[in-house]
Amino acid sequence: MTKQERNGIFLLAFIIIAIQFGYYFLDFSSDPIPFNKRDYELYSREIDSLKQIEIELRKKKLYPFNPNYIDDFKGCFLGMSNEEIDRLLAFRKEDQWISSVEQFQQVTKISDSLLGTLAPYFKFPDWITNQKGSTINTNSNPYLIKKEEKIDLNKATAEQLQSIKGIGKVLSERIIKYRNRFPDGFMDLVELNDVYGLSSEVIESIRRKFTVTPSQSIEKVDLNKATLTQLVKIRHISYDLAFSILEERTLRDGFNTLDELIKVRGFPINKLEIIKLYLSLENIKAE
Repeated sequence: MTKQERNGIFLLAFIIIAIQFGYYFLDFSSDPIPFNKRDYELYSREIDSLKQIEIELRKKKLYPFNPNYIDDFKGCFLGMSNEEIDRLLAFRKEDQWISSVEQFQQVTKISDSLLGTLAPYFKFPDWITNQKGSTINTNSNPYLIKKEEKIDLNKATAEQLQSIKGIGKVLSERIIKYRNRFPDGFMDLVELNDVYGLSSEVIESIRRKFTVTPSQSIEKVDLNKATLTQLVKIRHISYDLAFSILEERTLRDGFNTLDELIKVRGFPINKLEIIKLYLSLENIKAE
């Protein structure tokens, strides 16, 4: 071995010995962190409180609403079954009105437990709550107008619209502007939900005084035969949504009902009733 190699070996041995001495004789430990039980308990309570707040925020929040205007989306949110929602919608299509908690259960046949949860949030119009008793004969109620006496919303003037409590110049002009966006105007009163600023109470008042006579010139599109071009012409259906509908239709080998559209990725469930106005199912696939 050369002199440099020997010196290198001695230097390495010296470093190893120095490290061993340092390990045994030098104290590298840090000071222990003191445990403050009081601070720990305060911190734990704060964490628990934040968790509880998060749980409360994730819970469904209910606000007062008129049960006469429960739609598919609202009904699902409230925990109603499809059959219960369908019974209510069928009842309303006959121009009949729910006027009490008891009548709501009779019509929908919901369970007592669900009724107990929803009933405190029912908000009926003043002309119902001011009546004596829990039931109202809608045929004799002075606030209800026979269908043949109602004004066609597609021909209504701003002055006629302003006769509704809660509708002023701005809202009447907004309704007419929305109506004029489409050659045939409103297809159904449900489209009033698309007019910004109209509360459920105002829409309810409009329903009592106005009606819509759908144009006979509008041809509904068969959902199971519709092309991309046909779908994108329908209100609330974008190109992306139309592609998703066609994709879902292929996967399902066709739709059985229009309500199956809610299974389409990205479908606006709250616009289902409006979209359904422009669709049909002429040839339903065989089971």
